[in-house]
Amino acid sequence: MECDGPTRRYLAAVLTLVWLGFMIYLWLPQILPNTRDKNLIEKGIFRQEAIEQKKNVNLSDAVHVCIMSDSNTIGGMMALVNSIRLNTKHNIMFHLFVARKCIDQARLWVETSKLLQIHYELRIFPEELVKGKIKVRGGRPELASPLNFGRYYLPQLLPKIHGRVLYIDDDSIVQDDVYELYNMKMKEGHAAAFSKDCAGPAKRLSLMKNNYADYLDFKNSHIQKLDLKPTECAFNTGVFVAELDLWRKYNITKQLEYWLTLNTKEEVYGNERGGGASQPPMMIVFYDKYTEIDPNWHVRYLGWTTRTSYSKSFLSYAHLLHWNGRFKPWGRVSSHSDIWDKYYVPDPSGKFHPVRKN
Repeated sequence: MECDGPTRRYLAAVLTLVWLGFMIYLWLPQILPNTRDKNLIEKGIFRQEAIEQKKNVNLSDAVHVCIMSDSNTIGGMMALVNSIRLNTKHNIMFHLFVARKCIDQARLWVETSKLLQIHYELRIFPEELVKGKIKVRGGRPELASPLNFGRYYLPQLLPKIHGRVLYIDDDSIVQDDVYELYNMKMKEGHAAAFSKDCAGPAKRLSLMKNNYADYLDFKNSHIQKLDLKPTECAFNTGVFVAELDLWRKYNITKQLEYWLTLNTKEEVYGNERGGGASQPPMMIVFYDKYTEIDPNWHVRYLGWTTRTSYSKSFLSYAHLLHWNGRFKPWGRVSSHSDIWDKYYVPDPSGKFHPVRKN
């Protein structure tokens, strides 16, 4: 039976629509990269390509970078990882430690984003290491987060590493190749390298003298026995290079734990202008026993106030930016958040959202 005119036109239209739909299915992912990436991730192709690429990389000379974060700051960890990934030519091995409740969020974040191709280990930080040892005095209770003290335990957390580890706080961004910082020359016998706080922009912006008296209670009898100088320049522990074998040799973790625990029983630090969290014990243990980092590798106090603290020209030449202080780069009134935004990787779970002032 032959089809009449209207029927033939109807069948032709249907076939045309089917053909168009098929072509769109084939070509739309090629036209729209985001759609293509999403399809590849769902099929596991994107992940498999990343795994194959990783197999061909030699990590024997990798730069080891350690970052720690909880659910309040995990977006900072991912932005920091991304900034290092984009600005470092050498192989990087990321050691990421997170709170138990955000381990799944962190894994999803890495494995379904542009971070998929990084070399990393993702582990839950064992909070029992610091249970009952933390007492933060002063006005910043968020500094009592167990992850804030994880830097004390680098040799224990990374038992297979016998060389250097670069520790960076998660409220930081790297704008240059961290290989330079990682391979800086350190004085013989020094287990760590830090940036001094009492000169240059750091002194001007912090509104403090940045000396030991800003952080330690020099009326405390235990502090008095150490013969520390109250006027000695402080240093910042948010970015440092650690020689793990020397850290082990000098039993530094035990020394840090001693002061950490003692402060829960009596005031050793905390009510001074610098506050009390993970930094004071490190200032005691490493007093006059550390190598100085190039100041351009640790430009800090971007989170000290809500005002613009540095010129854009100055920040463009800085190798590493650190928003230490109350006002984080993902916060509503933070300064220089436009720099941080360039490296932020959106959370696929939708749990972490940078807050921006309207």
